[in-house]
Amino acid sequence: MALEAADKPKVSSGPEDDDDAASLNIDSKLVNPFIGKTHGEMDELITRFMKKTSIDEIYAEHIRKGAYLAQDQSAFDDLREDALTLKPEERSALRMEDPKTGNKWNQPWILYALVGCCSLGAAVQGWDETAVNGAQLYYAHAFSIGKESHDAPDSRDAGLRGLVNSAPYLCCAVLGCWLTGPMNRLLGRRGTILVTCLISSLSCLWQAFTSSWWHLFIARLVLGLGIGPKSATIPIYAAECAPANIRGALVMMWQMWTAFGIMLGYVAGVAFRSVLDGGSDGCSNNQPKGILLGIRCSLNWRLMLASPMILPLVAVAYVYTLPESPRWLLSRARQGKTQNFEGAFSALCKLRHTRLQAARDLFLMDHLLDNEEHIKQNHIIALTETMLIWFLSRSNIFFELWSVPRNRRALVASLILMFFQQFCGVNVLAYYSSTVFEDAGLEGQEPLLASMGFGIINFLFAIPAFYTIDTFGRRNLLLFTFPFMALFQLLTGLGFLLEGRAQLAMVMTGMYLFSVAYSPGEGPVPFLYSAESMPLYVRDVGMSMATALTWFFNFLLAVTFPSFQNAFGNTGAFGYYAAWCVVGWVLILLFVPETKDLTLEQLDARFSISSRSHARYAMKQCSYFVRRYVFRRPHVKRPMIQLPQEVDYGHTDTAQPRKISFDKEERMPTQLTQ
Repeated sequence: MALEAADKPKVSSGPEDDDDAASLNIDSKLVNPFIGKTHGEMDELITRFMKKTSIDEIYAEHIRKGAYLAQDQSAFDDLREDALTLKPEERSALRMEDPKTGNKWNQPWILYALVGCCSLGAAVQGWDETAVNGAQLYYAHAFSIGKESHDAPDSRDAGLRGLVNSAPYLCCAVLGCWLTGPMNRLLGRRGTILVTCLISSLSCLWQAFTSSWWHLFIARLVLGLGIGPKSATIPIYAAECAPANIRGALVMMWQMWTAFGIMLGYVAGVAFRSVLDGGSDGCSNNQPKGILLGIRCSLNWRLMLASPMILPLVAVAYVYTLPESPRWLLSRARQGKTQNFEGAFSALCKLRHTRLQAARDLFLMDHLLDNEEHIKQNHIIALTETMLIWFLSRSNIFFELWSVPRNRRALVASLILMFFQQFCGVNVLAYYSSTVFEDAGLEGQEPLLASMGFGIINFLFAIPAFYTIDTFGRRNLLLFTFPFMALFQLLTGLGFLLEGRAQLAMVMTGMYLFSVAYSPGEGPVPFLYSAESMPLYVRDVGMSMATALTWFFNFLLAVTFPSFQNAFGNTGAFGYYAAWCVVGWVLILLFVPETKDLTLEQLDARFSISSRSHARYAMKQCSYFVRRYVFRRPHVKRPMIQLPQEVDYGHTDTAQPRKISFDKEERMPTQLTQ
């Protein structure tokens, strides 16, 4: 690729090729657009910003101080020539942000209210997924698609059970996730959350009044319109409103509270099983369809399906008491609605302790958006010199996800994790655990109680991920847990070769231990990795693609499992997912770089390394592990991944090129040179 002379990257990157280096430097311009600017240049930027935004002049001093703070966090450590000073409360708030001396959890109450709303949305998501788990034990027979509805297993009935259970995820993959962008542009983050929560609530109520399998299928298909956009919007809303020092923890909360909602779905199954005559001999599977669909026999499963409808109404009731995403308001303001600049500043004032912090973040956000536009234009300028120009347009971000090597590597790594989040088999257990426990010999209420135990373990072991994910790293957690996931899926499958209590003990042990291994690793990592690995200007499209992929394979898993059981038995089915866990371990080892503790410029450097180079490094890691820990050779040298020694951040208007220097064998930058 060729770039204009003023923006042409100059990277010393060892084995990396020129295209990799160019994409690295273009994305790295998003780090800090103010480094190296003179006092006069900053004054000009501030004046231009105030004129563009029309923010009230009473905030001019806050904007000015915030701008210098955005340029340099130590800008007010010494006396300044322009006589700008910080108030004691402003210094105190800034000290609170210091990772060494501050308390990052000391945040305004409105931010925690926003986190609470996002947590409700995540819990709704999990509850929607598992409400069907216990209900299918009863409605399947009422709709004549149950296992014992005929004398012999019927592949058509198995397929219909899978189709009904998987309907929301089919809608998510085909339509729901792709509505995320249009809905967010039209309604904003809060509006999208409100509409999708209303859809979730009403469709859950609709499920309770169905009288045939196809009627329930349609109701659950509509439920997917609530699940898809909500799953992509809530993490983005939380990330855009949170300060950087707790953003990672807030993204993690999505998975933890989804696990909590999954647990609530199992609890509802236990709680409603015996409502009226539900679960009694008078409503056994051999009763006529008319009796099974009657209120006394069907109220239990109808309440199970309707139970998730309350939580989304709570989110609907108070989502508009929260501030809108400042970044979304800025994007609207840049489309000509200038009153949204002040709206963004007002939102940030509610989400930060002081107006100074709000002004700093607003000024930085606005200029990062400027740089995103500049990056898009640079890519288009470069691509106009190729034979593909007829295919491209200024807004073709989808193409840039695949054509820019740095973006492509991050996307491929994210898609690998999203794929194996499904094909490790976890959602087979989430949706069908009650039927699996029935096959293992449990009866009556016992399968529902056993499923509730699975859900509780899934939630409890998601909590340690808050500590482990930033201590041990994303890749290390996955490489450690995937072999155990494969082992425990295999253990579950082999358990069905036994008989009696031994079978039940082995199946329950395998399923519960699989949940222990999954929850701190492959449970939370994929969404976090996808959100942090891709550059800002392609993140929305990349996340939509990643979530669409995970929901598609979620659908595929749910729709095929009943037929898979009929064809290969439980042993074959769980052995199949165990094999995928082994494949997942290999692909993660070779193609998923570590992202722990890496800043944006370091992530760009990490993903600038070719896939072939990373795969060679991964094989050296395996060799090191075997020699060091199996053959006990303590003096074996640990392999290191080579990052670019020097990353060029382009030119400012008048300053010299800025470069970050890296130690060849370390992740951290060693010096900033001008």
